[in-house]
This record gives sequence, structure tokens and C-alpha cells, in this order.
Amino acid sequence: MMREGISYYIPAAVLGAALLARLPGILRGWRSATVRLVNALLFLPCVGFVLSSPPTVRAVNRLSGISNLSALLVHCLMTAFSCASLMLLAYWREESGDRARTRRRVRAWKAVCCAVITALVVLFALGDAPVERPRDFDTYYATTPFISAMLVLYLLAYVFAAVAMTIMCGNWMRDVCTRPTRGARTAVVRSLRVGLIVLVITSVVNIAFGSFKLAAIAARWAGRDWDALNEGLSPLISVSGMMIGIGLLVPVYGPGLIDRVWHPLVGISALRPLWHLVGRTGSRPGSGLFLSPPWHAGPEQVLLYRMTTIHDWMLEMCAYCTDETRELVYRQRKEDGATEREAVAAGLAVMFEAAADGRARKATPEKEQNHLVVAAMRSAEAEDRDLLVSISLALTERSGRPWSR
Repeated sequence: MMREGISYYIPAAVLGAALLARLPGILRGWRSATVRLVNALLFLPCVGFVLSSPPTVRAVNRLSGISNLSALLVHCLMTAFSCASLMLLAYWREESGDRARTRRRVRAWKAVCCAVITALVVLFALGDAPVERPRDFDTYYATTPFISAMLVLYLLAYVFAAVAMTIMCGNWMRDVCTRPTRGARTAVVRSLRVGLIVLVITSVVNIAFGSFKLAAIAARWAGRDWDALNEGLSPLISVSGMMIGIGLLVPVYGPGLIDRVWHPLVGISALRPLWHLVGRTGSRPGSGLFLSPPWHAGPEQVLLYRMTTIHDWMLEMCAYCTDETRELVYRQRKEDGATEREAVAAGLAVMFEAAADGRARKATPEKEQNHLVVAAMRSAEAEDRDLLVSISLALTERSGRPWSR
């Protein structure tokens, strides 16, 4: 039985874990409408996945004593989910002089959602659905009085919400995609673009999905059997709800993931050649010279640790550095047409590589030239904020085309 519903329970567990992880933020920001809606977009599909699985359908019907009660609950949850999605988009789209209009629109959607859910419950109570149908409830009861009206009302509301979301997101996406991205808001705008694209695609799919289910019901009214159209698409309704949730949550969590995960991972990757050079001298975790980051450290902490370790290592290597080596490679790279930044990074890369080799051979340190090296480093850091990355890239280029020292 559990194996039958595993495809529903796994995404429900993921959404439930995300909701639990947000629990402190939920408690702190419960007064905020957007916070409540974001969490509703995690909670509603989580419960919907659980209630949609055939084992849960049978369990709910058995415990309640009402056949197909789970189908009604899922329909109500999906209606509330569609309404919450539109409300969140309205709050995000709100402009400084348009708050009153946004509030009126949100109140209207709330009223329509409550009316639809109430009508679904009343129609279900008036109808007769004694046979449990966990997979083909829509087409099996397509000709049953009141139940058929409930199904049509739900699907029309579902398609209407998808059309409204497509129009809202399409108009907003045209505005966002033509807006230049600069500075700290770049990650925010890019995440919003991705979220809107996902929402538009998913909404168009949902329009087609709801239309196909309506067509299958209409075919039953005409005495034809298009049940395969409904049965093949029914499992996808939970997936489409999940995709809408992803599209709405990407703008919420995307900037943080970009700034705190993606960018640090890119930095760690870019520093790998220089980090390997540091490792050649034993100045790596486990050497006793530097402390390792904790096992639970995130990408930001790992990147900060590596940059700190590299800086400390460079200060240690200054005693083995010769400024003539740096100057020679710098001039050679300038003659080859390299930019000032590339030439400086190349000179420093070769100088520290030679220092690492000298220390490995236990050569005599060049202490009297330390002040020249330190001055060159300070000057380079003032001109290049990403000096370590530039040096690392120079080491990568050097591995493919050796330069003379």
C-alpha cells in the first residue's frame, strides 16, 4: 500500500520539511500577509499530495464513513491553492499608489474562493457518490446529479485561475525582462524572471489540463468514453500544483540561494588551482597550521575559510618570494598583449608558485625582499577586488601555456 502512494508521499515529505524549516520565520512574521501566503503555498500542496494518494483516499473514506470525501477535500485544497497563488502575485505586483486596488482585488478573490468552496461542499452533500473511486472520480460521476455540477464548477474555477495567472505573469514578465539589472538587486530580478517563466509555462499547461478533463466529462454526457484522457492526466494535477509552488517560491528563496550558495560555490571552484598550490606546502586542513571549517559549514563559510587560509599562506610565503620573478613575468605578459589585471595576476601567480617550490626544496628565505613583495600585493589588492580569483585563473592558464620565470 505504501509503495502505491510513494510518488505522492515523497514530495509531501519534502514540502513538510521545508515548512518545518521555516517555522521560526512563520512565528516571527505571522502578521505579514505575504509570509502567510508563502507558507500556505507550502502547506496546501503538502496536504494535497497526502490526500491524493490512493492509500490515503481509502483511509480517509474509511475513517470518515463518507465515500470519496478525500476527492472533495483535494478539490477544495486546490481551489484554495489557486486563490493563494493569485493573492501572492497581487501583493508582489503592488505598487506604491495602488494598495487600495490590490486590497479590493484580494478581497474579491477571497470571496470568490470561499463561494466556490462552499458550493463544492454543498453540491457534494446533495449528490450521491457511494462507490469509492480513488483514480477516476471525475469521469465515473460525470453524469451523477449535483456531483457533475461540482466537478464542472471546480474545473471552471481551476481553468479561470490558470488564465488569470497566465495574464498576470505574462504582463509582469514583459516588464521584468526589459528592466536592466544592476547591483545588489540583480539576483532578485533574475529569480523573479525564472519564477515568472515557470508560472507562465505551468499555467498554460494547467489550462490545457483543465480543458482536457472538462472534455472527458462532456464526452460522458454525450455517451462516449474518453476516460483515458482523464485517467492519464489525473496524477499530473499534483505535479502542476508543485510547479506553481516552485514558481512562486523561487523569487522568495532564489536570491538567498544565489548569494549564499551559488556565488560561493562558483568562488570555491574558481579558487581551486590556487588552493591546490597552497596544498603543495602542507598548508591545508589536517596540516596543523590552519584550522579546518566545521563539518556543517555552508558554502559561504568554506569560501571564507579558503580565502583566509590563502591570505595567511601568502604572508608565510613572502619570505620565499623574489620580486624580480614577479616583475619579469609581468613585463612579459604586457608584451604579449595582456591587460594590466592579467599581467599583475600572472606575475603574482608565478612568484608564489616559485616560492612554493623553493619552500619544498627548503631553500634559504629571501627575507630582505619581503617589503617589495608585500607592497606589490597591497597595490594589486587595491586595484583588483577579486585578486585571488585572478591569480587562480592565471595558474590555470599557466598550466596550459608555460611562462618563463
